[in-house]
Amino acid sequence: MRRSPVAATWIAGAALAVLPLSPGHAAEQGKIIVAGDGSGDFTTIQAALDAVPAGNRSNVTIFIRKGTYPEKVYITKSHVTLVGELRDSTRILFAELRENWNRDHEGRDRGAGVVNIDTGVSDITIANLTVHNNYGSLFGSTKHQFAIRGAGTRIMLLGCTVIADGGDTVSLWDRDDGMYYHAECTFEGWVDFVCPRGWCYITASRFFGHNTPSASIWHDGSGNRDQKFVIRDSFFDGVPGFPLGRNHLDAAIYLVDCRFSKNMADRPFYRPPSSPREWLWGDRHYFSGCHRDSADFPWFSDNLSSAEGAPRADEIGPRWTFGGRWDPEASMPSLLPCAFLPVPRDNARGIDPAGVRLSWTPGRDARLHRLSLGKTNPPDLKETLGSPDFVTGPLEPHTTYYWRVDETGGEVRGAGRVWCFTTE
Repeated sequence: MRRSPVAATWIAGAALAVLPLSPGHAAEQGKIIVAGDGSGDFTTIQAALDAVPAGNRSNVTIFIRKGTYPEKVYITKSHVTLVGELRDSTRILFAELRENWNRDHEGRDRGAGVVNIDTGVSDITIANLTVHNNYGSLFGSTKHQFAIRGAGTRIMLLGCTVIADGGDTVSLWDRDDGMYYHAECTFEGWVDFVCPRGWCYITASRFFGHNTPSASIWHDGSGNRDQKFVIRDSFFDGVPGFPLGRNHLDAAIYLVDCRFSKNMADRPFYRPPSSPREWLWGDRHYFSGCHRDSADFPWFSDNLSSAEGAPRADEIGPRWTFGGRWDPEASMPSLLPCAFLPVPRDNARGIDPAGVRLSWTPGRDARLHRLSLGKTNPPDLKETLGSPDFVTGPLEPHTTYYWRVDETGGEVRGAGRVWCFTTE
């Protein structure tokens, strides 16, 4: 059944007084609770966001109980975290076509997405939920339709599924100061469906492209020669013949230890004919340790040595990407329902056989960590720990070890992912 888009308006600068939380909800770790069935403090995400004080300077966590929220979301204040109860069943769903919005708003994109982040906003985290712009499935169009659209800086997506039924799924576009970090996410869409401006680092994520004539990823790094788009330890898939990437403007794109499905087209990064000018700083597309499920293509052979500064693959992390301006993994909040961001990273190589310290970001409210470690997959249970770290002691050389962390306590549920590392 076809449904019409839900109407919504955004009064710029509007802010409501902070409403007091009921005693029971306040006890739930100080979170503002959103529940569509009325069991929380607010029934809509927007009402909870409007209750954040203007000029807010400390983090406010808004916990969203499972359900579908058919609303546009406008984030106009800094230091806000949106956390879903369950990733697949906490859904922000809205249908909006970019050209329809622009026609009615003097050609301005501001507000054209499902989740909209205002210019000048910083320190926003969205975790453990799904954002879906479903205009295409309702009205049969694959034109540009943003799921997340905005500017701002220091914006994180953690454990999210972000889908658009058209192009430009995730469009975070602060060309001058934008810094964006995404981990353990799934991105899906059509042309340029992940297309940051500024600096962006993505890890342990999955991409699925429906388009064939254009590209899956895109970058505008023209605001500063240091701007980079880094993707590592991620998987790219799509319809047969999906292309990897392009950039109209200058960009520096690094793919490290990524895997491509056999459906990926034999098409290197390119500058489209519609580009407004030549690349000022040349062709800057770099690869290390990337492989395709079928035969590899020569254009994604290892070439990090030709990048500025000739970085090693093990140097390329968030701090390096953002040029020391931001290191989100150094203080990562425990927002997902299970352990994530392992150290050493998944599939790490060259680990010292003398031993290694394993660590991870705990799942939210985790109290105990059951570590399984061994040379078989799945690994055997080894220790039950009270803190998220463990020193292995001596290991065998030239050996792959598998490890997993299952956690208990609070909302934490289910088994963790199996990670691996290989010794020298």
